[in-house]
Amino acid sequence: MDDPILSNQRIKSAPATPRLNLPSSTMSDSSLHLQNITSRTMHINRLLNSNYNSSPSRTVYSDRFIPSRSGSNFGLFDISNSLTSVEGKEDGSGSYHRLLRAALFGPDTPDKKDSLTPPSCRNIFRYKTETKRALHSLSPFGLDESVSGISHSPVKAPRKVPMSPYKVLDAPALQDDFYLNLVDWSSNNVLAVGLGNCVYLWNACSSKVTKLCDLGIDVSVCSVGWAQRGTHLAVGTSSGKVQIWDASRCQRVRTMEGHRLRVGALAWSSSLLSSGSRDKSILQRDVRVQDDFASKLSGHKSEVCGLKWSYDNRELASGGNDNKLFVWNQHSTQPVLKYCDHTAAVKAITWSPHLNGLLASGGGTADRCIRFWNTTTNTQLSCVDTGSQVCNLVWSKNVNELVSTHGYSQNQIIVWRYPTMSKLATLTGHTYRVLYLAISPDGQTIVTGAGDETLRFWNVFPSPKSQNTESEIGASSLGRTTIR
Repeated sequence: MDDPILSNQRIKSAPATPRLNLPSSTMSDSSLHLQNITSRTMHINRLLNSNYNSSPSRTVYSDRFIPSRSGSNFGLFDISNSLTSVEGKEDGSGSYHRLLRAALFGPDTPDKKDSLTPPSCRNIFRYKTETKRALHSLSPFGLDESVSGISHSPVKAPRKVPMSPYKVLDAPALQDDFYLNLVDWSSNNVLAVGLGNCVYLWNACSSKVTKLCDLGIDVSVCSVGWAQRGTHLAVGTSSGKVQIWDASRCQRVRTMEGHRLRVGALAWSSSLLSSGSRDKSILQRDVRVQDDFASKLSGHKSEVCGLKWSYDNRELASGGNDNKLFVWNQHSTQPVLKYCDHTAAVKAITWSPHLNGLLASGGGTADRCIRFWNTTTNTQLSCVDTGSQVCNLVWSKNVNELVSTHGYSQNQIIVWRYPTMSKLATLTGHTYRVLYLAISPDGQTIVTGAGDETLRFWNVFPSPKSQNTESEIGASSLGRTTIR
């Protein structure tokens, strides 16, 4: 078949070069013109039969999309080497990705293309089991200490809790009764202790001991509780009466009745005093009015042995010998929340000063557990089996830790870190159940009492500013004396 380009060229050149009846004088010009036509035809043939885009810097395009795989980084997706690698060829992109991988994941991270997993078992995107590494190890700068402007904080050593009490007080006639609460520490740094039928005050700054009251031969002290200002002390008696004493003047202010049996638990909320009794009831008393009590809370089926107001004074938690933990509000006469998971008496109760609505409770010998509750959502958060009777709980206001005291069978004191509930220290020394517990106003020191008739002082919590600062009490009071 004839070439269409050549045919067109011939058609265009025909009028200009007539080849019939030409004079002899024009033959030379016609030959020259034919040579020009021949050279043009040969040039067109060379264009058609040669590679027009012979320049290596230009890309060849066609009417079909054929991807170029040479620049793709399939190695990052763990795809077979046959698709991504070219023998003996190494481009700048691969070097960049190796440097980036080493900076992000460490120099020892293997390349994906070195994997021995068969291609048929691979997925482009899949999870990989990561080894645990420190947070700063993920830095693009690695662990190079020579890099300026980057500091690596050393791992903080665990806080050491002294294993021995810094002071021991003899407390003759301190009763060995699980249901009583005979020790409390005021905001003015004065410790109140009920011994037999008397109440004694011990000033932690001066170590001075003062006898506050003597109830008589037939009446014994069952509970003591300081008002929040630290000036007045409530005393619950075995006769069911509650007395209010002015500690600075050692003078009784008033006596309130209402209970038929002993009053073993007291809790203050501003001017409102709550008292729990063996008669199964809780009385709310406003000390500003003449009435003995403003309301009566009923719900427990046995003796009330634990009472504690929340830090915002909105909720009152009560524990009883019926194994129940109840939560009341300021205006309720019936419990708004009931927790029945404990299998023994609930005396140990404490509210978190760090999180509103977080409550902890401990059970007796048959239970041995510390349970945590969210009273805002009415749910149990966790439970820890301590292995022995839980007698008391108190939460530190300086750090998110709490301390528990125990009875049968180990008589120990445990410092816990919350919420992991890991043990920071286990303190021993009491030979009887550690039934009584109070915390100093600075939040660093606790005092424990037991049936062995001793009060022991322990530095267990750090100060809010420094963990190494000695408390004023621990620095000024050393040795063993008697509180009577």
